[in-house]
Amino acid sequence: MDSKTCDVQTGHEKTLTGVMTALAGANQIYGAGMVESGVTFDLGQLVVDDEIARMIRHVLEGIPVSTDTLLLGDIQDTGWTGEFMSRESTLLGMRAMSAPRLLDRGVYEAWDAAGRVDLAQRAREKVLDLLADGGGGDLPPDARREVDAIVARADLAAGVP
Repeated sequence: MDSKTCDVQTGHEKTLTGVMTALAGANQIYGAGMVESGVTFDLGQLVVDDEIARMIRHVLEGIPVSTDTLLLGDIQDTGWTGEFMSRESTLLGMRAMSAPRLLDRGVYEAWDAAGRVDLAQRAREKVLDLLADGGGGDLPPDARREVDAIVARADLAAGVP
């Protein structure tokens, strides 16, 4: 990730390297929030990287194939001369394929009317929201204890009082 900021280059580099890493079987993607070859940490980029990682995980889960997802009834009802775009099942299936939290999938007119806010700006706004509410909520007590224990062991190993 050689780009110096949360931009198109960074998104491309992180998506490509993240997908290739995940397809190779890794269960951790390195460099979340990093830009400028890891010299700089960007909270906005961290939020974008979370979105990228969620979408990569979704891709790795594959396409579910079952009697429910095959929609054989819809195929029979529509027939070989019909179309599926107007069917409720098509809309539901499309929405299930990807549920971005940060990406804008709306039409140009809505984006324009909303002030033409790009991904980097939406990410900065999300960071401010997370910081304002303490990071999105408290951990469950058992998870908090586990995190505290990990930090305590790391502090002890590093000689931190």
